[in-house]
Amino acid sequence: MTLIDHPVEARATTNVETMTMAAALNRALADAMAADESVLMFGEDVGALGGVFRITDGLTARFGEKRCFDTPLAESGIMGFAVGLAMNGMRPVVEMQFDAFAYPAFEQVVSHVAKLGNRTRGALRMPIVIRVPFGGGIGGVEHHCDSSEAYYAHTPGLTVVCPATPQDAYSMLRAAIDSPDPVVFLEPKKLYWSKGPVDTSVRETLGHARTVRDGSDVTLISYGSSVQIALDAASVASTEARSVRVVDVRTLTPCDDDTIFAAVRATGRAVVVAEAAGFASVAAELVARIQENCFSFLEAPVLRVTGFDVPFAPPKLEKYYLADVDRVLDAIDALGWDS
Repeated sequence: MTLIDHPVEARATTNVETMTMAAALNRALADAMAADESVLMFGEDVGALGGVFRITDGLTARFGEKRCFDTPLAESGIMGFAVGLAMNGMRPVVEMQFDAFAYPAFEQVVSHVAKLGNRTRGALRMPIVIRVPFGGGIGGVEHHCDSSEAYYAHTPGLTVVCPATPQDAYSMLRAAIDSPDPVVFLEPKKLYWSKGPVDTSVRETLGHARTVRDGSDVTLISYGSSVQIALDAASVASTEARSVRVVDVRTLTPCDDDTIFAAVRATGRAVVVAEAAGFASVAAELVARIQENCFSFLEAPVLRVTGFDVPFAPPKLEKYYLADVDRVLDAIDALGWDS
């Protein structure tokens, strides 16, 4: 089972191309830089090399070293530099080379990026996009496969985005760059080479979840690379006469409560599926919000299928750490169908 088409893809258009998520992100950056000279792209190895995952490939050649350039290996410096540029009218897009490499910049993100707009009553806005390749599924080692979304989602002042399709990667990155306020843009490394149709004419607004599969018995709620796990589980469950709805959260904060709650109220059962460790996680927050707002509609407690509360596993053990279809199906089976 693959992700269903984005709604806008059903219409006739000459702008649709099939591309990988990596290519969609590259196109979004190029189109944004072409449209607005204040957009700058910088980070470690993003220039001539084109980034570790080649997301910035060709941008320096096209736009020059003043608009796409390499920085020293100092994430706190990268972030501080972005703050200064944003204060002076630029729209910096920065790449944190890997998820866990971003932690040295975390103080800048929390103390300045997230707070300056509020601190100055809107006089200084922070139109910064922080691109973070995150999550596992690539056989990486420790410090290269963290799911760090909860740190950012917990911080007021940040919008946190996580696409699951090439279409959303393109249109949501364009929306993030256009935003007058800071956006943490989480890119699931596992999905960089996934392919899908991309309509470059689509314009997205952040803060909206999307139902990617309809169903009437149970709702699976997910984001990023775990959306495909949820869809695969829904496909298997359908052979057992269970109708499973799947919701892609897409924007972790601000969270689209309306779409999520409507889906859960329609089915009466829900499972949240995510790659990150479960304790104090985005998945835990989603469960709490559903329990508080949909309690009278629930036929069973809301369950979670997440990573384990341990450091990320080494490559040979990674498959045991990540949520998979079997664990999701076990959760569905535990939802009190005989009551």
